[in-house]
Amino acid sequence: MAKLREEVCWANKMLPACGLVTMHSGNASGYDPESGRLVIKPSGMDYDALTPEALVEVDVATGEVIGSRYRPSVDLPHHLFLYRRLEGVRGVIHTHSNYATAFAAVGRPIPLCLTAIADEFGAEIPCAPYVDNEGEHIGEAILRFRNRAPAILMGNHGVFAWGPSPKAALKAAVMTEDVAKTVHLAMQIGTPKPLDPEEAEKWYDRYHNRYGQPG
Repeated sequence: MAKLREEVCWANKMLPACGLVTMHSGNASGYDPESGRLVIKPSGMDYDALTPEALVEVDVATGEVIGSRYRPSVDLPHHLFLYRRLEGVRGVIHTHSNYATAFAAVGRPIPLCLTAIADEFGAEIPCAPYVDNEGEHIGEAILRFRNRAPAILMGNHGVFAWGPSPKAALKAAVMTEDVAKTVHLAMQIGTPKPLDPEEAEKWYDRYHNRYGQPG
């Protein structure tokens, strides 16, 4: 778990570094399927005080905290819900980043109108309607309203993003905020022009199957 703790600590510290959170809001977690455990940011801990050792270890099957003097993030139930139900997910991020959350505040998805959105998400970034934070309501809403994009806006709340690693989940969260800002700026000029779904598919395929280096 030492390597996972390092990765998740880094992902958490990148949230304020990338301008996705303020003070101690937001959180990142990572899941190790071999041990059946995740590590997550402690509740209310400032990012500059966070260390790999301070992360809270949790049994994903039972939700039991393993040997920590800290309480886990209050968003732990939502992270657990996603790890239990989304195959291949190994990292989850939650933020209240400004531009993306502005879309959530008005209950609007981020439309598929940029090649950058097609690249990373392959679809609009959906917005689920408001749900409270009791029990598994947020997790249930994410599963109900998500599409193939590795992120979703939660109405009146913020952003959840996920991926096959904490780093991939962080990238999805950063990209969500970046494209939300660009689309917001476009809306000040006029109405963003949707990208044709067939064209979007070309960009998504290239980005996921031919972009970057192998291995």
